[in-house]
Order: sequence, then C-alpha cells, then structure tokens
Amino acid sequence: MIRFERVNKDYGARHALSSVSFEVPAGALVFVAGRSGAGKTTLLKLIAAIERPSAGKVTVNGTDAGTLKRRALPYFRRNLGLIFQGARLLNDRSVFANVVLPLAITGTPPGAAARRARAALDKVALLDREKSSPLALSGGEQQRLAIARAIVNRPAILIADEPTANLDKESASDIIDIFREFNQVGVTVIISTHDDTIFDGFSPTIVRLDRGCVVDAPISKHGRES
Repeated sequence: MIRFERVNKDYGARHALSSVSFEVPAGALVFVAGRSGAGKTTLLKLIAAIERPSAGKVTVNGTDAGTLKRRALPYFRRNLGLIFQGARLLNDRSVFANVVLPLAITGTPPGAAARRARAALDKVALLDREKSSPLALSGGEQQRLAIARAIVNRPAILIADEPTANLDKESASDIIDIFREFNQVGVTVIISTHDDTIFDGFSPTIVRLDRGCVVDAPISKHGRES
C-alpha cells in the first residue's frame, strides 16, 4: 500500500507538488496522468525515496519513505521495480548481462541469478536476444529490456515513468499489456503518462495531476473508491 498525506515537494522557489493526498491499495493498477511539468516524475521519485518530501508523509508498505536512512535504501528498493525515462541500459554489456546485474548486486548465487534473468527475459519476449547488445534492439525492445531488469528481483511494486514515450502506438500497447499481466498476478503497478490514448480499451484507475496538485483521484486518501 502507498499513501501520500498532504505532501509538498519544493525545489527552491518552485513548487513541484502541493498538498498531495491519495492512497493506492496493494495490487492496484494506477496511472498518474498529466501534462509535462505536472509533477508526475517527482511523485514517482518520492515513492522510491529518490526524493524526500518537503512536507507531509509518503508511506510505502508501512515504511515512511521520507525518513529512511541511506543504509536502509537498498533493502527498501528491493521491493520496488523502477523504470524511469530513458532506459539507462548498459550498452557495453549484453541483454542478459543487463538483466542479471541487479541480482549480482544483491548477492544471488550465479546459477539462480541466470535462471531468474532468463525467466524475466522470457516474460518480455526477449529470451532469444539475450546475447545481443541493447544497441541492436528497437525502442520497444529496449523498453521491454528495462522492464525485465526491473522485475528480476520479483518486486511487489512496479513504478514506470512514461514507459511508452517515443514509442509507436503498437509498441506502446505491447508495453502496457506487459504491465497489465504483472498486475493480474498481484503486482502493484504505477505508471505515469501524458498520453490518455494508452488507456484505450480498458478503464484503469487514474490519478490526475495539474501543476503539482491532484485534480482527480478515484482512490480516496482512505483507500476507498470515490
């Protein structure tokens, strides 16, 4: 469960978020929608404790994300799969090496790490490209690779910042379908977007931001549908 309670985030004199309050129950699929500059990326970074609130409280699975000590961050983020704008792939390593790296960092034994990395690649239909360079992949394939890397640690929460930006409609639809499949097996998924057309064909929960304020949130601050 994720809860924002009267959260402000300021960068000097600029107010990125103002008095943001809403709640996402475990297992939900939520889109954070709004124009460029609305505060979507800042909101996601607060969930991941990449940024800290200037005021208010962000709670993630019972943990106050804004007060975590630096040494606690790696453990906290093991439950999160993070996909931010720009896939941030390691182009000097293979597709497989990109996905297995998070497991190496957490000390997973090599054999188990290889099995889990290949299972993640299989889920995003990239197993046959494991020896390729990320540079040899299309834009949609690179985004799928970023998803495989994010899910390899089997996170309870997936956070994706504009994952369909700069993709054609078919590739964007494929990416959203992958997230929906993870949500259907109980993963909480939060996706930011400026493009409402990615909702075509289904009716997700949407939290709308405008200039740092929540203007529409079907999930109330107490976690009930309004």
